[in-house]
Amino acid sequence: MDDTTPQAVNRLASETSPYLAQHAHNKVAWQPWDDAALTFARTHDKPILLSIGYSACHWCHVMAHESFEDEAVADVMNRLYVCIKVDREERPDIDRVYQAAHNLLTQRAGGWPLTMFLAPDDLTPFFGGTYFPKEARFGLPAFTDLLTHVERYYREHREALATQAPLLRQALDAQRDEDPAQSLTQQPIDTAVRALKREYDPRDGGFGGAPKFPQPSAIGRMLRAGMRGDAEALDMAKTTLRAIADRGLFDHLEGGFFRYSVDAQWHIPHFEKMLYDNAQLIPLMAEGFRATGDERLAQVAIESAEWVMREMQSPSGAYYATLDADSEGREGAFYLWQRDQFMALLDDDERAVALPYFGLDKAPNFESEAYHLQIATTRAALAQRLQLSEDEVARRLERARERLRLARAKRPRPGRDEKILCAWNGLMIKGLTRAGRLLAEPRLTASAQRALDAVRELLWDGERLAAVTKDGRTSPYGYLDDYAFVLDAILESLQTQWRDTDFALARALADGLADDFHDPQRGGFYFTHEDHETPLYRPKPFTDDALPAGNAVAARALSRLGHLLAEPYWETLAEGVLRAAWADLARYPVAHGALLESLEDLLDPPSLIILRGDDPELAAWRERAAARFSIRGAVFPIPSGARDLPAGLAARVPRGAVTAYACRGLTCAAPISEREAFEALLAQPET
Repeated sequence: MDDTTPQAVNRLASETSPYLAQHAHNKVAWQPWDDAALTFARTHDKPILLSIGYSACHWCHVMAHESFEDEAVADVMNRLYVCIKVDREERPDIDRVYQAAHNLLTQRAGGWPLTMFLAPDDLTPFFGGTYFPKEARFGLPAFTDLLTHVERYYREHREALATQAPLLRQALDAQRDEDPAQSLTQQPIDTAVRALKREYDPRDGGFGGAPKFPQPSAIGRMLRAGMRGDAEALDMAKTTLRAIADRGLFDHLEGGFFRYSVDAQWHIPHFEKMLYDNAQLIPLMAEGFRATGDERLAQVAIESAEWVMREMQSPSGAYYATLDADSEGREGAFYLWQRDQFMALLDDDERAVALPYFGLDKAPNFESEAYHLQIATTRAALAQRLQLSEDEVARRLERARERLRLARAKRPRPGRDEKILCAWNGLMIKGLTRAGRLLAEPRLTASAQRALDAVRELLWDGERLAAVTKDGRTSPYGYLDDYAFVLDAILESLQTQWRDTDFALARALADGLADDFHDPQRGGFYFTHEDHETPLYRPKPFTDDALPAGNAVAARALSRLGHLLAEPYWETLAEGVLRAAWADLARYPVAHGALLESLEDLLDPPSLIILRGDDPELAAWRERAAARFSIRGAVFPIPSGARDLPAGLAARVPRGAVTAYACRGLTCAAPISEREAFEALLAQPET
């Protein structure tokens, strides 16, 4: 080994998580969250300093460089605490519990890095925060001063803290029973649309101010309202999608979306690229194209999908987790440009269009005289200004983009977290499958099928689903999101190609949700498996965060599975989710965007068409159905030789080359075996 290679100084060296591995050489005696670490804290009666983050988190890196790599700070941490480091992507259960505790303790939103101080005996937090600086600034104390004061407070007030602990646990575990008598109404959906219209930014699109997040569920809600005739909502969705597509949230050279914009105008992003953001925005762009006809949205969806397939799809077929925000020690370094770099790379013809198109004829928009690319004018305006055809402008721009891509590829690339996360793969499988079908791009659906096969191979042992795998090491547990998101993805995939193995896995995952996550007393689904460890309490998430709420996705998927199988049991479980969440859903529906989709499906069941027959006619009918845009309806092409179908589905047999069985809710039309009658069915209005 080279003498300059840093030696691991803590237990994180044996972990596969890139985030944990980043801290293996810190001066801090970090331990992973496991029995050994927790037992050590109890045995030595030392409070636990719990630090939660993830590999692409910029402020996690800042805190690490400032404090965790500093010998003096590390000495205080090691002397006073048992220090435990958690990758929130690997252990979303721990993150979810302590983010909720942080919110209760501080009355502020959490985030990453999350810094919590826990009593060693029962793991109850008694103080917490997010980023703390090494030296006092931003109105925050110096980290070493905080460490000393918190430890002293713990020693001097242990009896009081022990008294408060049950109250905190009770507050965290406050859940309402489902109310079978509760009338479920349209009101939360209407309230959400009105609230989003109030929060809408009419100048720049999006909802709220800086920092501005894409909020896929909000855009989707406005798209759905637009498809029901609300022209204002549809325009808001389109304007927001165009702003995301044209400004700094999108990577204009390689595709893919960044995490969020630090400003309200979508100019400068936080430069990390997350699989789950792209998984939600790619199909939204495709839906926006089909709803409005704006071809720019289709182009951006395809370019982003190409980035996923090129940069984020592993040799196994599954998708990697994230690209870091930082490279060369600076955030965004990989993506930024100096004007003289453009001048040197491009010829005169290319400069004439690329500089004004990407905004380099204006003042720099980033620190250090740098530019982050965004579309600053239209091709039509450039064509008129330069006395060129739009086709010639497009050709020059593509030549310029290729030169810039090749030059950028020579730079040190941001780090890639190569964990395979089950839930995030489920989101991307659904996203690419849906986008591929809506845009008639079969390579997208083929990529998604490869990923689904990899999930089955790597993360499903025939009985249980695992949450994460990397370097041959797979977690022994799966969470609600893993089961719900993969089930939802399979139901999307089966609409493109029916595979018996996929259908069998879908039924097994539904059974797993019902048997191992469902709360039969209160309704809804717990985040953790019934035999999983539960620090503090067993969460049951209904609100969206960066991901749609697992309960919402489970409800939507189970409702649609129930319609497909003609088995009301699954719809009953889905309705139980809504009844368990109803009080909070009605109070603040915008925070429950994914759950609103489930409510909409319950109140107004989407159309379902089951096609039975054999190729090539079956494929022709499926493609004809896909040509009609329905934002909620589903079409399942099931070959006549499909095996192991339940009775309700097996009864729908082909009565000709192809037979269509069309239903909405509990009402079904007569079977259709003539192409003309099928065309008439598709011509009926559908949202």
